[in-house]
Amino acid sequence: MNISGYLTTLLSFVKQPKKRKLIQIALEVKQKKGIEIGGPSSFFGLRGYCPVYVFANQVDGVNFSNETVWEGKIEQGKNYNYANGKSGYQYINEASDLSNITTGTYDFLLSCHSLEHIANPVKAMKEWHRVLKPGGTIILSLPDKNHTFDHKRPYTTFEHLMQDFKNNVDEHDATHFDEVYKFHVIEMDGGVQSPAELKTRTVNNFTNRCVHHHVYSLDLLQQLLGYCNFKTLHKQEADPHHLVIVAQK
Repeated sequence: MNISGYLTTLLSFVKQPKKRKLIQIALEVKQKKGIEIGGPSSFFGLRGYCPVYVFANQVDGVNFSNETVWEGKIEQGKNYNYANGKSGYQYINEASDLSNITTGTYDFLLSCHSLEHIANPVKAMKEWHRVLKPGGTIILSLPDKNHTFDHKRPYTTFEHLMQDFKNNVDEHDATHFDEVYKFHVIEMDGGVQSPAELKTRTVNNFTNRCVHHHVYSLDLLQQLLGYCNFKTLHKQEADPHHLVIVAQK
């Protein structure tokens, strides 16, 4: 880490008490190798809540397609540019299928506002657990529905997540589309302007992956992680709209 990064992080630690625990967690991955699902994300950047990019030795990335709404066109290879002067390997994979990655490869796994876009989160979490080394850390950030376009939707139940896992649902799943049409707050979503646009985007979800299949609370996340053999170490809300949970394999 260069001196500028050190000073910026130190200043955040002093001035922003809500960041302190997550900065400490970021320090624990110093010189380690991790993987990020659906990034890169400013949440893990220099001025983010949990500046893992600053301290990690390498971060590889996983995205579901060669072209996404968030990243534009990308290619598999050594071109996952997650921070200035830092890059890792970019995988093109479904988040729930990392079968081309060897078991126990990574020291940590990151995911920011990605899990809610995954139709079968139990299946995905089991894969994320598999690619981590024993004792590896997982750091998740998800949208807090109370401050997003999901705020009228009900929280998903753990039983529902388990049913999706038992039914082996995949990314073609349309179970939640009617709920999205009914409760989505268009005025809080910069990506659509009308119910018609929302419906078009939602129907094409397999291509764009914009749908939030499930709506999470911190308690639900802890249940999910516990079922997949993770031990929760820390959880908190973070401005402006994040739920953050950290766990260990």
